[in-house]
Amino acid sequence: MNFGRTVFAPLLEPLTVAFSTDQATIGVLISLVWLGTALPRIPMGYVLTRVPRYQAVLATGFVLAGSSGLIAVADSIASLRVGTFLLGVASGAYFVAAVPLIAELYPNAVGRTVGIHGAASQLAAVLAPTIVVGILLVSSWRTAFVLLAAVAVVFSIVLASIVRGSRIADESAPDRAFLSAVRSHWRLIAVGLLMVGVAGFLWQGLFNFYVVYLHSSKGVSTTTANLLLTVVFAAGLPAFWFGGRLADRLPIVPYILGILTGFVVSVVALTAAGGIVALTVVSVAIGYSIHSLFPALDTYFLNSLSDENRGVVYAAFTGISLLVEANGTATVGVLTEAGYRFDVVFIGLASLVGCVILVLAGLYTTNRLPGNSPRDHRA
Repeated sequence: MNFGRTVFAPLLEPLTVAFSTDQATIGVLISLVWLGTALPRIPMGYVLTRVPRYQAVLATGFVLAGSSGLIAVADSIASLRVGTFLLGVASGAYFVAAVPLIAELYPNAVGRTVGIHGAASQLAAVLAPTIVVGILLVSSWRTAFVLLAAVAVVFSIVLASIVRGSRIADESAPDRAFLSAVRSHWRLIAVGLLMVGVAGFLWQGLFNFYVVYLHSSKGVSTTTANLLLTVVFAAGLPAFWFGGRLADRLPIVPYILGILTGFVVSVVALTAAGGIVALTVVSVAIGYSIHSLFPALDTYFLNSLSDENRGVVYAAFTGISLLVEANGTATVGVLTEAGYRFDVVFIGLASLVGCVILVLAGLYTTNRLPGNSPRDHRA
């Protein structure tokens, strides 16, 4: 699922050429992946009150296969947009069904297990740029989506065979109560949005334009820029693996604030970096910090919820947050097309994240955050 969401970053220039369009149009197109990821999450929260999670996960595999096939044969921006949006829908629905299930299966190690799941997803993101670049050397960009469709079908078949006859199929039951659960946890949802919304907005615009930015602003070749993008995602592997474990052991809110601070510093450092060594170090720092945020935030959020409300509230939270984050790529594309330099745009967005950190720190020190306080944490 994560491969499908991140496959577009190294395809930005090939798509621009193939459809004779500009950066802003392709930026909006890529935002559709993330809008598609966001929009089904709240409806999926309701669906999960009627359908067991494992059935929902199976359905997402077939939607991913169909959307990838549509993109592979797209002959216009309109059909490309439809396929891209549906690909995002499949990804968003999958994570809504899968992540809360992990927390229910391993309630005493939420951070660790969410981190392992995240590391597996991140491996796909790490491989995406390299695989796509390799495909482009020998074939068309369309081949990437043909392969993605085939893998999605195999994933669905394998999952169906594993689930059939297992206790998951026998014991799985839908969640209950949607609106009442969301209303009772609105403060937690708001805090979660504050923690990830602006940072995720910046992250979307940064990584989708990473190759273009490094090539146009830093004078790096496209091949090297793609390798540095791979470095960013590769840094996410240890970030998920160790970050989830740290989230189980450290005071969670200060840990999240530290991660956000590291992300801001890394992005600002990127705008000042020059030379391959410096860009590599900064790429590692950016990748590690932003990917550490995700298991930490999931741990904070899921540990603050009861089992009966976890699925629907998590669906509402992730749906709203991704609606915010998904616009990052389009915003960066529009601003740069309007004449603003990438460095100015990235520093401006990093400054907004810095303001969020100050607000969260104030709420934490005055004991106004739900679920955790300066005195309420596990050693």
